Amino acid sequence: MTSDPLLRPAGRRLSLLLLLAGLAGTLASGVLMYDRVRALEDPLFSPGCNINATFSCGDVMSTWQGNLLGFPNMLLGVGAFAALAALGLALLAGAVFPRWLWRAVWAGCAAGFAFTVWLIGQCLYVIGALCPWCLLVWAVVLPLFWYVTRHLAAPSSRLRRLPHWLVPVWMYVVVVTLVFVQFGSRALTPF
Repeated sequence: MTSDPLLRPAGRRLSLLLLLAGLAGTLASGVLMYDRVRALEDPLFSPGCNINATFSCGDVMSTWQGNLLGFPNMLLGVGAFAALAALGLALLAGAVFPRWLWRAVWAGCAAGFAFTVWLIGQCLYVIGALCPWCLLVWAVVLPLFWYVTRHLAAPSSRLRRLPHWLVPVWMYVVVVTLVFVQFGSRALTPF
């Protein structure tokens, strides 16, 4: 077996992360897609995740930011997350993928990370509402980007020497802090 980290098995943790994050993201995107279709069919439909003025999927999905490429963002999520779940399942079964595929996975995760960071800013500072299902997507995209990046890094790189949990925890702390600074006590009382 080669010592090239891109040509060896990903390891059980990364494989499980890809599978579970892919399933969670597919679920969140699927529920949002269902609610979006229902809202288009019936203008009076209120998604179940419209909890209050702060936690409101309807407010987020009806904006131009929720349809950035001319169609609902959740369509991208359903496809991308399902692909990640399939990749994770294949890795758990022992698949070993070539360098080009790992680079493609990283590019997709990097694009998803950049898009998620942009959406976080839009939700907090422009739209003024949070979508609970979007929060789940944020929660899986942030560590996905880190762990795929870490997997691709050379064994001697600084990224590989950091404790594996440090960057995801830091990202969560930043997002939670931004939410509390923007929404204050309203972020503590979703119901």
